[in-house]
Amino acid sequence: MGITYSPTECSAKAGQKRTIGTYQIYHSGVPQEKLKGTTVETKGLGDNNVAGNGRRVEAGKYPVATQAGSHYVTLGYLISNDSDQTPKPGLELRHTGNRSEILVHPGHGFLASIGCINLTRALANGNTDIPFVDSRDRIIAAITDLQTFAGTAFPHHNGQPIDNAWVVIDGEP
Repeated sequence: MGITYSPTECSAKAGQKRTIGTYQIYHSGVPQEKLKGTTVETKGLGDNNVAGNGRRVEAGKYPVATQAGSHYVTLGYLISNDSDQTPKPGLELRHTGNRSEILVHPGHGFLASIGCINLTRALANGNTDIPFVDSRDRIIAAITDLQTFAGTAFPHHNGQPIDNAWVVIDGEP
């Protein structure tokens, strides 16, 4: 199972900069029609060399794991329409160089991450805010799809690798 993400443009609003792209979820190379949309993350170009650099994760192929954190988890998240309620759903990218806690998680507002990836529907333009409930639902759909695809091989605990699950970031904006 894989998520391919292609950054395509950069935008700025009120002093913040972000990169917008598209994503598609695949099963054994076959695109899943209902599991695609828009990605939002912090400014490009990607850089995995320096921890805490405020940049987006660089192009590459990253294994996916269940997230074990206080704000985001893969198993045991809350389903709330309030973006302040935690823990929210999320997945972790592994093998990200000198960086850690690179997540795929719900976004809200113009930019809701530094180094992480937010999923959402198509945005009207580069300054459109991320709708939280849509973003949350897309992360839940990705987690549910991973659980279904992996079956009994899906981890029963947070903080565990998910076999044969990858995020592929394809290029720079």
